[in-house]
Amino acid sequence: MIGIVSHAGDLHTQTVARHLDQRGAGHRLLDTSRVPTSAALTTRQRPDGTWTGTWADADGTLDLADVGAVWWRRPQPFVLHDEVTRPHDRGFAHGECAAMVAGLWACMDAEWVNDPDRDEAASRKMRQLQLAARLGLRVPRTCMTNDPEQARDFVGSEPAGVVYKSFSATPRTWRETRPVRPEDVEMIDAVRFAPVIFQELVPGGRDVRATVVDGQVFAAEIRADRSAYEFDFRIDTMNAPIGTHRLPDDVERRLVDLVTSLGLRYGAADFRVAPDGEHVFLEVNPAGQWLFVELATGLPISAALADLLVRLDDRPADRETVASRTGVAV
Repeated sequence: MIGIVSHAGDLHTQTVARHLDQRGAGHRLLDTSRVPTSAALTTRQRPDGTWTGTWADADGTLDLADVGAVWWRRPQPFVLHDEVTRPHDRGFAHGECAAMVAGLWACMDAEWVNDPDRDEAASRKMRQLQLAARLGLRVPRTCMTNDPEQARDFVGSEPAGVVYKSFSATPRTWRETRPVRPEDVEMIDAVRFAPVIFQELVPGGRDVRATVVDGQVFAAEIRADRSAYEFDFRIDTMNAPIGTHRLPDDVERRLVDLVTSLGLRYGAADFRVAPDGEHVFLEVNPAGQWLFVELATGLPISAALADLLVRLDDRPADRETVASRTGVAV
């Protein structure tokens, strides 16, 4: 059985589920927004070392021992009971749900795409750039700071220009990558309120989305320079031409090494092609989108991900992985 941590409205989940159905692979949606209002989670630990766990919701009761692979796609916020009204009580209930669910994931003898703990650690942009540079990928000159003087010095040291972006985002706080304009420099003291990522501007408007699935690389070029916004293709994807792209062999090899070193089986990496033709690594998203690339190019990313989940579900759990997560030799 393949578990999918997501929600029914996610198009990526729907697409991969169709591929799993075509392969006759059993799968089950594990929607964390059902916790605790409409999903009952139970685990039992016995002195002899045996552990059992169940997930019960409107789709039935699932014995978690039957789950051989889990796709960590789009975990949703917990939805608490309306009867819990006081803020500190709601905070307590949320924390208890988070502890229960995180413990459940950690105890399952399943193969993950990607392991939740590794997924979270791999999302740290500072670590990504450090590791990418050590592996030989070209990265942009970068300054991450909440010191206005450091920010001002960095912006002044880059004659070709600087872009800035956030470390993370929610649907309410998401902002595109933006160039630092003269009026932004006048407001740079505001970085004291929260750190900001500043990077050298790589001109040209040729972006590459390279999706890695278990060592396979599916690369596409996105011409942001032909869209309404050259600094971030996500602003005008409909008008940014997208086609297949061939990464240089050394860049592809180092990208796979990076994804592997981060402990990921899946990752969506972004590059920008510099005027000299070199690929500049920007970041890798452990749960990045790929359907827009697949629809534009025909690259079989969804099928590759479904195949990976089927392979993982068909083989015994990696005992070394279980031991490393539980601290117990098995």
